[in-house]
Amino acid sequence: MVEALKKRLGDILIEERLLTPEQLSQALHEQRRTGQLLVAILINSGLVSEEDIVITLSEQLGIPHLRVESYEIPSDVLAEVPEGIARRYHLIPVAKTGKSLTIAMSDPLNIVAIDDVRMLTGHEVETVVSLDSEVKKAIEHYYGGKDTGTDAYEDILRDAQADVVTVLDNKEQIDISNLKKEVEEAPVIRLVNLILVNAIKKNASDIHIEPFEKEVRTRYRVDGVLREVQSPPKSLQAAVVSRIKVLSEMDIAERRIPQDGRFRIKFEGREIDFRVSTLPTYFGEKVVIRILDKGVLQLELDKLGFENQPLDDFRDSLSRPNGIILVTGPTGSGKTTTLYSALHMLNTLDVNIVTVEDPVEYELHGINQVQAKPDVGLTFASGLRSILRQDPDIIMVGEIRDEETADIAIKAALTGHLVLSTLHTNDAPGAVTRLIDMGMEPFLIASSLLMAAAQRLVRKICPDCKQPYRVPDQVLSRAQFRNSPGEKVTLWKGQGCARCGETGYRGRLALLEVLRVRDNIQDLIMAQAPSGEIKRTAIANGMFTLRQVALVKVKAGLTTLEEGLRVTAPD
Repeated sequence: MVEALKKRLGDILIEERLLTPEQLSQALHEQRRTGQLLVAILINSGLVSEEDIVITLSEQLGIPHLRVESYEIPSDVLAEVPEGIARRYHLIPVAKTGKSLTIAMSDPLNIVAIDDVRMLTGHEVETVVSLDSEVKKAIEHYYGGKDTGTDAYEDILRDAQADVVTVLDNKEQIDISNLKKEVEEAPVIRLVNLILVNAIKKNASDIHIEPFEKEVRTRYRVDGVLREVQSPPKSLQAAVVSRIKVLSEMDIAERRIPQDGRFRIKFEGREIDFRVSTLPTYFGEKVVIRILDKGVLQLELDKLGFENQPLDDFRDSLSRPNGIILVTGPTGSGKTTTLYSALHMLNTLDVNIVTVEDPVEYELHGINQVQAKPDVGLTFASGLRSILRQDPDIIMVGEIRDEETADIAIKAALTGHLVLSTLHTNDAPGAVTRLIDMGMEPFLIASSLLMAAAQRLVRKICPDCKQPYRVPDQVLSRAQFRNSPGEKVTLWKGQGCARCGETGYRGRLALLEVLRVRDNIQDLIMAQAPSGEIKRTAIANGMFTLRQVALVKVKAGLTTLEEGLRVTAPD
């Protein structure tokens, strides 16, 4: 192996007759011109295949060939090599034993890269040879742009010269156009701006900044799943948190108790709200920022991805002059967006719409929105009482949390108002039993409830890397997949690409289960029947359950079977 390391990649490939001297000379000329790695030039030009390089180097050097894509790399191993080094030399650390660090490379003869890793980490370096494409894919998957140093931020700053952010409703302005000057004068301001801008560009719904003993972890929630991204150095932890607290008009001197705040920015011509929450932890304050981007808010019911049957039932209920419409589901299932879409459809000049919310997430033109403030006595219940004196036609209550709010909402529905609200239950029939548990009389529920809907969000398959695959019949059967006898079902999944961050998913769509309160359902409510019996009767009436709707989406190739099973319970 020592003798082999004295050779160069090109010489070995010529010896194995995989490359001619003329081809090597052309490739070396291209390397000098572009600065690319030789192995990348050879592969991209089609002169040598990845497999030939890997097999030849493995045999010549006597080192193993590792399939990186089938190998799980521990986080502590990844932390040994910064992203910048991994990308520059097309390598990734895969294992650590004592003082020895094993790295996977497509060109293990790159002595410069090995020496750099050795000096940077202080470890003895062992190499394994891997396919260049697998190494690149692993870098994207594991690092995702993460780097705990400040050098990576300098690269991002140079790429962000067109990004302009302006803080609204505050005295301070954030300007990212003059990058070099602001980096020198206020690096923390630049750092926070980049965290915000990158989250917006990735369509993230939340930003998590989490302090630990030796690092600060930054994650974005994209399509409902957290992904780790660039993180500030530990030395800037307190400064970054303080900068966010200044923007949110919090008390930067108070670090012992949780705080809440919000701020607004103008970015690329649209206004974006940020809701901020801080929480003291053992290693410092954790910050979670909810991004409320009205520019990506979908207010058309037809475009939320609902199936025709539940959508028709929903529309029919919304056309009624009075009654209660409930949307149920866990936090983050899109309930508020669905209610906003319903209000958008109902918002005409001849009706008075008033909402009471905690908090007001999006400002809707033409609708009177009230922010609940429990600390001064403005709760959902008291706000609802006041709204009833404002001559409303349609009322939205952010959430029915207690008996008092439920009682006022039901009475409002019985006195000629259309009331929309949310409830935390697992399915639509569970809304009935939840109201009864709150102390509501069954006959009042039966008389006022128009419909209860349960909602979930599933990730959509990325259209750029979508691939078909076959699933055994027994798997489909266990998933309650209903296919015709002898029917061969082809499902789809994403292979992972740069557009979807190697996840195979991009974007989300909604699943909706709608329980219409018909005569036989009213009878069951009056008899205080269990939710299971109500569900069976609703299915007999034509209700599609969440699992059934999910499998329809799976069969249509919009989402994966795994995703459908992840967010829905068996019937």
